[in-house]
Amino acid sequence: MKLFITGIGTEIGKTVCSAILVQYFKADYWKPVQSGDLHNTDSHKIETWTDDTLCYPETYRFQLAASPHQSAGAENIRIKLEDFQLPETQNSLIVEGAGGLMVPLSDDIFMIDLIEKLKLPAALVVRNYLGCINHTLLSIMALKQRNITLEYLILNGYFPVDTERVISNFITAETKIIKIPEIGSTNREHVKATAKQLKITKL
Repeated sequence: MKLFITGIGTEIGKTVCSAILVQYFKADYWKPVQSGDLHNTDSHKIETWTDDTLCYPETYRFQLAASPHQSAGAENIRIKLEDFQLPETQNSLIVEGAGGLMVPLSDDIFMIDLIEKLKLPAALVVRNYLGCINHTLLSIMALKQRNITLEYLILNGYFPVDTERVISNFITAETKIIKIPEIGSTNREHVKATAKQLKITKL
């Protein structure tokens, strides 16, 4: 099982959800692009929050905490799709993107292009806020336009019934739904407990 974790925006819990799925599937982990926080990267967090996870090195690491194209530009680097190669492993693999589908890697390359290049199914992380329905449905439409399989819809945290219904009505029967409760402070104990109780359902 190989899966690309993306989201409907930034700061919606992709790394926490990735950790839970890494723990659940006993998967390896890869973050293709890390912008900023090099002292505490997402790979560091996965290693801290999960059991004995193999984390592959990032293809690009930048000092500036910003959109990848801006972080790269600050170091006079241009991100190229051909530089990304999926790690070879016999294990399951969780790949975590940066931000949402249309986050720019360069002026004309976006995160969705990387998913397409890697030929991976996607898991879309959604969090409840005013506007999340619009952002979620647009993200699902973008994946459909590129013929990228939406393997999982991940509902991260509490959702009003009306919001969940509209979003769920927009996915196909093949897309599985994962509901992740609020876990409070993120640590290995909470990630393991959530993974142990994880339920994957269909419509």
